[in-house]
Amino acid sequence: MSDFHRIKRLPPYVFEQVNRAKAAARANGADIVDLGMGNPDLPAPPHVIEKLVETVGKPRTDRYSASKGIAGLRRAQAGYYERRFGVKLNPDTQVVATLGSKEGFANMAQAITAPGDVILVPNPSYPIHAFGFLMAGGVIRSVPAEPTPDFFVAAERAVMHSIPKPLALVVCYPSNPTAYVAGLDFYRDLVAFAKKHELILLSDLAYSEVYFDDANPPPSVLQVPGAMDVTVEFTSMSKTFSMAGWRIGFAVGNERLLAALARVKSYLDYGAFTPVQVAATAALNGPEDCIREMRMTYKRRRDVMMDAFGKAGWAIPEPTASMFAWVPIPERFRSLGSLEFSKLLIEKADMAVAPGIGFGEHGDDYVRIALVENEQRIRQAARGLRRFMENADKTLHNVVPMNRATG
Repeated sequence: MSDFHRIKRLPPYVFEQVNRAKAAARANGADIVDLGMGNPDLPAPPHVIEKLVETVGKPRTDRYSASKGIAGLRRAQAGYYERRFGVKLNPDTQVVATLGSKEGFANMAQAITAPGDVILVPNPSYPIHAFGFLMAGGVIRSVPAEPTPDFFVAAERAVMHSIPKPLALVVCYPSNPTAYVAGLDFYRDLVAFAKKHELILLSDLAYSEVYFDDANPPPSVLQVPGAMDVTVEFTSMSKTFSMAGWRIGFAVGNERLLAALARVKSYLDYGAFTPVQVAATAALNGPEDCIREMRMTYKRRRDVMMDAFGKAGWAIPEPTASMFAWVPIPERFRSLGSLEFSKLLIEKADMAVAPGIGFGEHGDDYVRIALVENEQRIRQAARGLRRFMENADKTLHNVVPMNRATG
C-alpha cells in the first residue's frame, strides 16, 4: 500500500502507535484511563434520541437522503447561527449539512484544491486541517496556532514566500489541540488579511459551545462584516450534543464555495441517514439545558484534573474552552519527545494521552489531554501519575532517549 501516491503523502499516523501500546497494556490486565481521543463519553440528549427512535422505520426514511441535508435541518442550523451569533444565513444556499466537520473539511479540500496549491494551516492543528489538502494534492505552509499579532507577521511572511500565492487559510478557535480562543478583534484582522491577499478563509468552529467563561462565548468569524465574501465555517453536533458517532456537521458561509462543496458531495454521498438528520434538527431547535449541562460537566472535570494532576507534580495550564488541555511535557521528560513520553505514561502511569507530534512538529513538546473520563477516573489517573513522577528518576535511567518522531 505504501506505493499508492496519496497514501505516500501522509505521514505515519502516530496516534496508532499510542493505540497499539494501549491495547497491549490492556491485554496484560492494566486498567488504562484513556484521556487520549476527543471522544465524548456523555450520552446524547434524551429528546434527540426519542426523535431518532420515533423517526426510524417511518415510510420513506430508509431511502437515500439529501446530500446537502434535508431542508428542515438546514433551516435549523440557520436558526442556530442567528440566535447564537446574530448571523443571518440563507438555508438554501449558505448551509450544507456534512457527515461531521472532518468530512466537510476533506470534501472542501477536494472541491477547491488544484495540485500544488498552497494552503496556510496552523501548526499544531487538528490533522484533517492539513491532511485533507495533502490528499487533494495541495502543499501546506505552517502558521502559528495562537491568535496574537505574531500570527499575522508569520502569515504575511508565508504569503510572501509562497509560489504560487496561497489559496486558503485555515483557522480553528476554540482550538484543537491547543484550546486557544480567538476574539472578534482577531477575526476582524483575519478577514482583512484574507481579503488583502485574496485568500479563502476556512474556520473550524467545532468547539463553539464548549467554553467555561459564560461572559465570553467564542464568536464566529462570520460576525465580522464582509466575512461572508471569503469564508466557510464548519461546525459539528459531535461535541455540543455528544453526538460524535452520529456524524452530523455543517459548512456555512460563502455561496460560491458551498456550491462547490455541495457539487463534490453529490458525487460522494447521499447525506446522513434521514432519521439522524431529523433528530439533529430536534437538537438544534430544542431546549438548551443539555448544552449547559455538558459545559458544566467538562468544567468540573477540568477543575478536578488541574487540582489532582497539579498535586501529583504536573501543572496543567487552564483551558478556557474546548474539551482539551494542551500541556507542556515536564522538563525532565522533554528530550524523549511527545510520542515516547505518551507511551511511557501508558506503561508507567496507566494513563493514555495524545502526543503533540500528532498535531504537527511544533506540538512535540506537548501532549493533549481530553476530558473524556469522569471525575473519579481522572483522580485515578492522577494517582497513577503521582507514582510515575515519584519514580521518575529510576524510570528515566531505564529509558534510552530515542530520536524524536517527525510528524
